[in-house]
Amino acid sequence: MAKLVIENAYLAPVVGAEIPNGHLVVGDDGRIEALGAGPAPTVVGAERLSGTGCLVTPGLVNTHHHLYQWATQGLFQDATLFEWLTGLYRLWATMDAEIVHGAAQAGLGWLALTGTTTSTDHHYLFPKGRGDLFEAEVRAAREIGLRFHPCRGSMDRGQSQGGLPPDEVVEDRDAILASTEEIIRTYHDPSFDSMLRVAVAPCSPFSVSEGLMVESAALARTHGVRLHTHLAETLDEEEHCIEQMGCTPVEYMEKLGWLGDDVWFAHAVHLHDKDIAAFAKTGTGSAHCPTSNARLGAGIARVTDLIAAGAPVGLGVDGAASAELTSMAGEMRQALLFQRAVHGPRALTARQALEVATLGGARNLGRHNEIGSLEVGKLADIAVWRVDGFRAALEDPVCALVFGPQPPLARLLVGGDTVVANDELQTMPQDAVARAGADARSRIMRQENR
Repeated sequence: MAKLVIENAYLAPVVGAEIPNGHLVVGDDGRIEALGAGPAPTVVGAERLSGTGCLVTPGLVNTHHHLYQWATQGLFQDATLFEWLTGLYRLWATMDAEIVHGAAQAGLGWLALTGTTTSTDHHYLFPKGRGDLFEAEVRAAREIGLRFHPCRGSMDRGQSQGGLPPDEVVEDRDAILASTEEIIRTYHDPSFDSMLRVAVAPCSPFSVSEGLMVESAALARTHGVRLHTHLAETLDEEEHCIEQMGCTPVEYMEKLGWLGDDVWFAHAVHLHDKDIAAFAKTGTGSAHCPTSNARLGAGIARVTDLIAAGAPVGLGVDGAASAELTSMAGEMRQALLFQRAVHGPRALTARQALEVATLGGARNLGRHNEIGSLEVGKLADIAVWRVDGFRAALEDPVCALVFGPQPPLARLLVGGDTVVANDELQTMPQDAVARAGADARSRIMRQENR
């Protein structure tokens, strides 16, 4: 790749002082080579990008998603989480690799267009005889060009065993563990500039047996990969855990060895004070998904308290079926506003929201030494936002990004490669990506009606 110089921009590194009129140099190795105040240095053979009127931040890091759900947006619009899940399980059970690929392509393309450079995905349904669903989403991520952390999810506890999902959508425990290990061996790349890392992710306490939770943790730690699951999303879940496990969701996770700095949980809305202390003590992370939690009436996570305790917190857009067309930039704003609605106007600042969306997410994924802030030697995963025009009336560019609607995206770089330029995908035809998502929707609805 060619070197790139961004000049005359407002730099918001997340770590270190902001630079109102600065420059940033991306080396031909895809890393940040230099940044600082004042005019950019002369770099022979480099592309020069004017940052006049622009805010430069780290690329956003999405730490919870369900890409296949792009195909089922807008359904069960007024349901609680458990109502929504039971309404959708059988529809999701009809998906095949073609649906997953189209939905993942659209979902990842949308994330790129809204400032995301790294995304996870939590895929936990694998209907038999419907192709290689995991490969389908990995292929989509490579096509779009985002750094990808897919999680091999699973469910083995159906209704006959006291779980929430119907028996026909769960898998055998031994088959799950064998498939998960094969996926790790096939796809996981632990290198510094890795574009693909795998996590082990049983779905939730109400859809997974205790044995699978324990064996999944052992498998992940044997291979040095991270652990992820849904936790404490609703009060219904807490009641379920107390009734069937005899303890709260976090107590259950602690009992199973699922707290640690290699673990991050999705949602973590209903935490007790002792849970927050345990997260902070063990370095356990959480992915805050404000739009989805609001859409399903689940509540508002205690983000301010988690940050104050020193626990890692990132953001997630969650699946598009519970957070229609939600962007990471939008989740920054939602996170800020929700915390202030509960705790007052000083609860969360614009800069804290930006940090949660970048470095906080990188910490969840164990990549805070590689991505999440603008620092020399880190990977050049960078978003260049236009904050001129109408937004020029705001003297603070970070405020313009977080408090208002998403600004236009002048450039999005992943490892120094351009993925978006002037609000247009560069890695694939944008219209084709949008069509792929719409086609996935049409196909899954046809499958249901067969």
